[in-house]
Amino acid sequence: MPNIKWQELKSQKDLNELMKLFGWFHDSCIKEMHMWTDHNVNPDLSMSLSVVRDNRVRILIHRQYKDPTAIELLFEEVTQIYISPSPENHDSIIYEATFIYQDGNYYWADDRNWEPEGQNKFASVNWISSKKVSWRDASDWIGKTIRYGSPEG
Repeated sequence: MPNIKWQELKSQKDLNELMKLFGWFHDSCIKEMHMWTDHNVNPDLSMSLSVVRDNRVRILIHRQYKDPTAIELLFEEVTQIYISPSPENHDSIIYEATFIYQDGNYYWADDRNWEPEGQNKFASVNWISSKKVSWRDASDWIGKTIRYGSPEG
């Protein structure tokens, strides 16, 4: 597991600096994604629910360059997520991403032309919005190994 602490992104300037550091996500791919909440069913079958926006998502992204080669993004208080897997016989390469702060939400999308209010909002672009976002270097996590669980279940 990466031993580097999460770095919170607090402004468009912070997002721009990460975009520059990670080469605008050029020649990268989403390796894994994990989503969780504070909701659960207890052993007595009662339900524990949260009254706050408790959806969180971690995304592991690899790229074909060094320093860093991989990063993790942590989205907290997720407001929306849209995943559109690549069709059969198509690659999932990210050529350039979008990362913006607008109207109190952070938006990340795997296409540079994506806009929160754009006509292609639900096209073949993967995107997520949240109230908080952090990142950390995960360069030790390159390769095929599954990091967010077991492929066998």
